[in-house]
Amino acid sequence: MKSGVVFQFISLLIVSGAIIFFIQRARSGVVYQIRTIAGLEAIEEAVGRATEMGRLVHFSPGIAGLSGVTAAQTFAGLETLGMVAKLVARYGAKLFVSIRIAIVLPLAEEIVRQAYMAEGAIEAYDEDCVQYLSGQQFAYAAAVMGIIQREKAAASILLGGFWAESLMISEAGFHAGAIQIAGSANITQVPFFVAACDYVLIGEELYAAGAIASGNPIKLGSIAGQDISKLYAMILLIIGVLGATAGSDFLFDLMVK
Repeated sequence: MKSGVVFQFISLLIVSGAIIFFIQRARSGVVYQIRTIAGLEAIEEAVGRATEMGRLVHFSPGIAGLSGVTAAQTFAGLETLGMVAKLVARYGAKLFVSIRIAIVLPLAEEIVRQAYMAEGAIEAYDEDCVQYLSGQQFAYAAAVMGIIQREKAAASILLGGFWAESLMISEAGFHAGAIQIAGSANITQVPFFVAACDYVLIGEELYAAGAIASGNPIKLGSIAGQDISKLYAMILLIIGVLGATAGSDFLFDLMVK
């Protein structure tokens, strides 16, 4: 059997084993502390600012649906929505959640309602604070831009799957003077968020933020296991670079041949 196949199989076992191990530990009651994410920490500041100014907090879970490879971004955004809605209910701010995919609407409504109930402020819950705007990408973007501009939103939080509309929405928030926190696993859109937003969650930070916001120990365990997998990859990278610098291709031969 080729050494490359054996090495890849062993690497698969290490990565999968680390993730499963940490998930099982989380199920047994171990609570993991995940690294601090600046954008997630800034959400409370943004909501507090909106409360003081008496202006809107806008939230979008992106334009992706609940199926396919981009669904995880939507779920991560919705998990963060629960945290945002609790802060809004606690401080008495005004929340508006814009939805592009119709099937996401009932989930977002229930998440916001549960957040208000958890904070003991169900009487302050406004059913119209979560709205389906349009199923068309740019019609949705235009509607969001109009709402942000008319309401002079003090905070705009964009966490989920975004595509070409990312710069349009974030530019509207910038001109409205809003604190903007954005994140997407669509790396091609991250530069646009970086240009217009105050805080940006890059790639997998979106998923980590969703796990932290939900407080789900199993998801936190999964993130911890993935961190160990990244450490393993970094060690291999360092060994490979040092070996290549010394004129040795042993790691390349081990992985490929």
